[in-house]
Amino acid sequence: YFLDKSDKYDSRDVERLQQDDKWVENYLLWRHDVVDDALKMIDESFQWRKEYTVNDLSESVLPKWLFEIGALFLHGYDKEGYKLFWFKVKHHTRDPKLQLDKKKLVAFWLEHYAKRDHGKPLTVVFDMAETGISHIDLDFVRFIVNCFTDYYPNFLTKIVIFEMPWIMNAAFKIVKGWLGPDAISMLKFTNKNDVQEYISGEYLPPHMGGTDSFKYSYPPLVDDDFQTPLCENGPITSEDEHESKEEIDADTKEAGDLNEAQNLNQKKMNSIEQISKSEETDKTEVKPKNAKKALTTFKGPLLHISPAEELYFGSKETGEKKCLIVLTNVTKNVVAFKVRTTAPEKYRVKPSNSSCEPGTSLDIIVSLHGGFAASLQDRFLIMAAEMDQSSGAGVPELTQFWKEVPRTKVMEHRLRCHVIESSKPSSLTLKDNAFNIPAKTNEDLHIQLTHLLQINKRLEEQMNRCLWFQQLSVVLSLLSVTVAAFCFYLAYAQRS
Repeated sequence: YFLDKSDKYDSRDVERLQQDDKWVENYLLWRHDVVDDALKMIDESFQWRKEYTVNDLSESVLPKWLFEIGALFLHGYDKEGYKLFWFKVKHHTRDPKLQLDKKKLVAFWLEHYAKRDHGKPLTVVFDMAETGISHIDLDFVRFIVNCFTDYYPNFLTKIVIFEMPWIMNAAFKIVKGWLGPDAISMLKFTNKNDVQEYISGEYLPPHMGGTDSFKYSYPPLVDDDFQTPLCENGPITSEDEHESKEEIDADTKEAGDLNEAQNLNQKKMNSIEQISKSEETDKTEVKPKNAKKALTTFKGPLLHISPAEELYFGSKETGEKKCLIVLTNVTKNVVAFKVRTTAPEKYRVKPSNSSCEPGTSLDIIVSLHGGFAASLQDRFLIMAAEMDQSSGAGVPELTQFWKEVPRTKVMEHRLRCHVIESSKPSSLTLKDNAFNIPAKTNEDLHIQLTHLLQINKRLEEQMNRCLWFQQLSVVLSLLSVTVAAFCFYLAYAQRS
């Protein structure tokens, strides 16, 4: 394919394919490990990516009004923790002149999310409330379907269709024909009574029976991961000041023990250097003993962050409520950072707004408090930017720095939550001052389930073939008996 059509591919896609095993694996999984089919899909998707200049799509190359109407956007999560890709059908009208720009908008959002969350699958929601015959655009719907079936492998978990008008039944019968048997099983037709089987009320608008007060607006791009928009530098909402009594007592006791130990040490110390070190220790958060580093690390241009993708918390039964994030400054300058979360009412993050010296590591303790439990929908964002050597690292200086730093110079990395159901803590969970092996992620389970479904499908195909041969054998046997009986009858008739 490459030799024949190299001019039809973007060299950046070819380079990524050679380096990104996960991308290759997704193509194979989506095509049931049939190599020829996977190659064909790669060929078609690469040609499409170059035709639509997917790698270069940005807000500046698309008409602003497309973002403003809010027909397409990412917001919220389903009950399995997958991001929701909303298509508000009532805001869409057929117009052949605008069709290409609208299709590029779909590609923009999918590529934007794929780069941000490393290809974690999506759930598509077709909100068809207040729609009619004028909103039916089968060409556009087919394009959205093709994006998931042909261009973005293993990127779709399900399609939730809310309140489809009866007049559109015929149109969606056509759509089912495009989807194929695998994707048809992902269709979920819902209404107000059953949509919460797939999406909890906190991420559903009132007209769908939910409590989500989110109102789409642009600019900036919708980034609902965090309650304070990323383009604004408001208060640090992840630092929860309302601690429960138990936590206050625990922290006080912990600090008291530390101070007592430090006082004893200071009595034995004579040098100024030793005294200054103890003062620095007094300012730092207590680090659990025997704590091991996380098994995975995200290597960013400013900070290396461990863990790379997920924070492991326990369920209500396991009761594990603390996680450790390790930041390592890999630059020659001081790096300012702050941590934000989608659920500030649940978590305390210490420190949530500070700085890290060149070449040093810093531990951030993320803890649940009160009666709260971690959720798959919870997310954390770490923002980092280099500071000038002359800049101070106090709270006033950091506040001013975040107001003035350009968005283009800010490194961002997201972490999602993983809830451990078993009694054994993961390598990222702080309990009894020790770390163990992490549990399997949703992606691992999803891959295993996909393999099982593939095996099941092959077995069904083999059974169907066996049944077909069996039926054919029965028919041939009956035919043979009939012919033999007829021959005996003719012979008997001739003799008589």
